[in-house]
Amino acid sequence: MDVRHSSDGPAVIRFRAAGVFLLLVHLLFVCWLTLRPLDVPWMTAANLQPFAGIRSDLALGPAEATRRIGEALLLLAPLGILLPMAGGRLLVSPWASLARTVAAGALISMAIELAQTGVPGQVVDVDSLLLNTTGVAVAHLLVVPLSRSRLRRGNRAGAGDLSRIGYGIRQVRVEGPQGSTPTITRVGIAP
Repeated sequence: MDVRHSSDGPAVIRFRAAGVFLLLVHLLFVCWLTLRPLDVPWMTAANLQPFAGIRSDLALGPAEATRRIGEALLLLAPLGILLPMAGGRLLVSPWASLARTVAAGALISMAIELAQTGVPGQVVDVDSLLLNTTGVAVAHLLVVPLSRSRLRRGNRAGAGDLSRIGYGIRQVRVEGPQGSTPTITRVGIAP
């Protein structure tokens, strides 16, 4: 069951608003970094073969490979945290959240790569798409499940909107030897 926390109070609204603001700031920074024209004397061809760029980075030595691959992993990694934060969902399947976040990260990375086709000095690289998406997934897995479990524990103490989960759902009332009678909340029994 998906429960949004926007009606829970000003603290949750501020948390989601901060997530949206930080998400927009990060996306603007990424666009500035990846879509600005570069003045270069020569350009390499577009890399459309998966893992070819990673292999060439590894051939440059461990320090240069770590720097290049690390940059690609870290470029969109904050989206793995900021997208769920902006969404504001606390009670959601971890796998559904991961799938939704990774899909959004892959689409954003694809949009950046496609936009780079029209920018002088920028080259399309399929390995950037793979590494950016992997960075989003790793950041999500490292931070979001633990954060959500902590927030759920904290919310249970204050009851928050977790107390409204059963509102409007059929509840079972035990009555005598005949068993239970299903009822709907706020609906009485006919005479």
